[in-house]
Amino acid sequence: MKSKFTAIIPARYASSRFPGKSLALINGVPMILRVWEKAKEVLEEVYIATDHQEIYDIAKIAGANVLMTSSSLGSGTERVAEAAKQIFTSNEPDSQIIINIQGDEPLISSDAILGLCHAFNHDNINIATLVHKLTDQSALQNPNRPKVVFDRDLKALYFSRTPIPWVSSPSEPFHKISSYQHIGIYGFRYTVLQELISLSPTPLEQAEKLEQLRWLEHGYSIHCIETDYTGFGIDVPEDLEILNRKFGAV
Repeated sequence: MKSKFTAIIPARYASSRFPGKSLALINGVPMILRVWEKAKEVLEEVYIATDHQEIYDIAKIAGANVLMTSSSLGSGTERVAEAAKQIFTSNEPDSQIIINIQGDEPLISSDAILGLCHAFNHDNINIATLVHKLTDQSALQNPNRPKVVFDRDLKALYFSRTPIPWVSSPSEPFHKISSYQHIGIYGFRYTVLQELISLSPTPLEQAEKLEQLRWLEHGYSIHCIETDYTGFGIDVPEDLEILNRKFGAV
């Protein structure tokens, strides 16, 4: 059965580190619309899922498909799942793939999105995500850049904010160790996505503050897709300043 792809971009207003960042301007265009424009380059079906009327109105004026979701949801994944329920029926087949594109990744590349979609040519893949090979120590040490290790079949073994794998010998050259940054953009089969949001919190997830560890701890497999896209998430106002300064023509 041929897979069908729908992108959903979660846009929460009350970010703890950058309230209202979905509306922050990148060369005069709200960030959420920058992400929407990128997604539309690749996929026909793209939705914005928000909990805030101003975001809803701006998206609607721009011509985007936009859905209102609850403000009490605990994660972007929960917001995407709620939006997917509004779009699809409860008996939606597994051929329906939901691509969760973070609303604070305005530089997301077409190739990265397509790579994620292509993973679902394999029927045994239910969850997929992007990873990028690190080439400098500073990124490896940065807790705001989650790292991931995976097995020979590209199934994630663990995600962490600390450097993984740990190099026991200080003399071992960094370039000989394959370390990967996790880019938090996911693909889910519809039915699996709905299962994930019913899972109870887990110790590793709570320790690392990484929701994907909950899925691993409950026995779900996450397939990793390597991408050249390095990721540029807007977490704090300073990130936006860097973006506007460095990529003035975005």
